[in-house]
Amino acid sequence: MSVNLSKGQGISLEKADGGSLSAVRMGLGWKAAPRRGFFGKRAKAIDLDASAVLFAAKNPVDVVFFRHLVSDDGSVRHTGDNLVGGAGDGGDDEAIRVDLQQVPAHVDQIVFTVNSFTGQTFAEVENAFCRLVDELNGQELARYTLTGGGSYTAQIMAKVHRAGTGWKMTAVGEPAEGRTFQDLMPSILPHL
Repeated sequence: MSVNLSKGQGISLEKADGGSLSAVRMGLGWKAAPRRGFFGKRAKAIDLDASAVLFAAKNPVDVVFFRHLVSDDGSVRHTGDNLVGGAGDGGDDEAIRVDLQQVPAHVDQIVFTVNSFTGQTFAEVENAFCRLVDELNGQELARYTLTGGGSYTAQIMAKVHRAGTGWKMTAVGEPAEGRTFQDLMPSILPHL
């Protein structure tokens, strides 16, 4: 059963049987810009980018994004950059997979962000969402709707952080401005 997340809401990443999730996927989806005009010229392409910043004791130690697709330790992997979006049917256009069992012990938080690289605001992007999925069985655990989100170009979506021997996810849902994760670093730090 999926949870529609709101700002600040947290969910445990434990399975119903009491075990912990071992791998999750943060998926990002959006609808491509529609064709416009008599000759069907496409409006400016919409390029949203998903990123994951790995932190150890509130210090960034690695990042996974469209120019660095795999974390240095191999535990976090980006599926590749989608420059235009998709059909807007709920499928992931970009995804970041996290093998929670392989994340190094010193990494205590992973923060997921979404940026509009081409500069459209989330008020202009159709059917945009971010979701967390159990990578082993494909079950959607949580979803955060981006569409209609306002006149900003980025969002600090959520963080996955260590909780005892397992992991927990907290929806951050903080709007921000910027084309890349680097632009968001000052806005991320207060949420660690």
